[in-house]
Amino acid sequence: MDVSYFIGGRLRFKGRMAVISIAVSFLVMIVAVSVSYGFRYEIRNGLAGISGDIQLAPPDLNVMDSSQPVEREPAYLDKVMSVPGVDKVVPVVYRAGIVKNGTDIHGVLFKALPEGQSSVSGVNAQDSIALQVAVPRRFSEVSGLNPGDRMLTYFIGDKITLRQFNIVSVYDPLLQTDDRMVVYASLSDLQRVNGWNGNQVSAMEVMLDPAYKDEAVIREVAEEVGTYVNAYSSDSETPVIAVSSVYRYPVLYDWLGILDFNVFFILLLMTIVAGFNMISGLLIMLFENISTIGLLKALGMTDRSISKAFISSAAVLVLKGMTAGNLLALLFCLIQGTTHVLTLNPENYFVSFVPVYVNMGAVLLADLAAFAVIMLLLLIPCIFISKVDPADTVRVK
Repeated sequence: MDVSYFIGGRLRFKGRMAVISIAVSFLVMIVAVSVSYGFRYEIRNGLAGISGDIQLAPPDLNVMDSSQPVEREPAYLDKVMSVPGVDKVVPVVYRAGIVKNGTDIHGVLFKALPEGQSSVSGVNAQDSIALQVAVPRRFSEVSGLNPGDRMLTYFIGDKITLRQFNIVSVYDPLLQTDDRMVVYASLSDLQRVNGWNGNQVSAMEVMLDPAYKDEAVIREVAEEVGTYVNAYSSDSETPVIAVSSVYRYPVLYDWLGILDFNVFFILLLMTIVAGFNMISGLLIMLFENISTIGLLKALGMTDRSISKAFISSAAVLVLKGMTAGNLLALLFCLIQGTTHVLTLNPENYFVSFVPVYVNMGAVLLADLAAFAVIMLLLLIPCIFISKVDPADTVRVK
């Protein structure tokens, strides 16, 4: 057994406040990382629910133009499905509508999905057959229409089309604003409203696997999908282009970038705070053990070996604080993830609660990086050991 570790195990570190500081610092760091990943998870999934990760749309991006439908089963579909990261391709129909309830009228955007296709709306195969829809909570509040009510809707085009929908559910959207209220309906219902056949839709939306949700990766996959679309489209098909959610919603992705910078700053700050608290604790420990340091030098131990003994003792305390901070952070994430007790204003933060998503890889990376930095900072007070003269300490003793 290394004598330095043996001695370090018998040293008593009295800087308990430093240990508490370590625990608090790691608590803040892990919560910050989890909240950052939570925002990314919620916003990216929300954007995928709005327009897909990648949308195959007409060149002018006007998906609500009923005069230029695209094919539901184009020649390039199999090639797009073969692109790494592509989970599924969903045909959708968009159409603007005007809802009348008594004397009140409200403009909404209908998004129609295939029967049985899962979405944020919660409409499933059995609900979506008979003119059934899911409406956003904000629309339900301003219109007074609730599940079980009928929703009279006018579609304006070359001629006015009238439909009476049944509201089956209310959902909480990612972007809850009065000017973007999306009503989810059945694909076949909106195809009939537009006078289309079963192979005509407004756009095709490509959903990616969770591992491919990174901003740069979405761009790369969109370019590859666009290449296949151009190469394998038939002359008889409506031309489409591949548009990523990064291109459609640059403000949201920029906001996520700013959030990542803030998290990095928090990690750096908390690591420095924890490190300097441990430095102060280790200095106190060294001052209290001057005579021990002198005696060890007199017995022939080198400065490096003595430093190793004190640093190993401090490292045990860092690990204890790190473990406590991690456990408290994971407990907080569990409580917040299941209860959403901490809420947010969705107009400012896009979601109505503080989202948390524990990425164990990111947590372990943050732990290892912070631990390494703290241990490097602990080398600073060890310079004090080289200044201790055994003759002086022994004489004092």
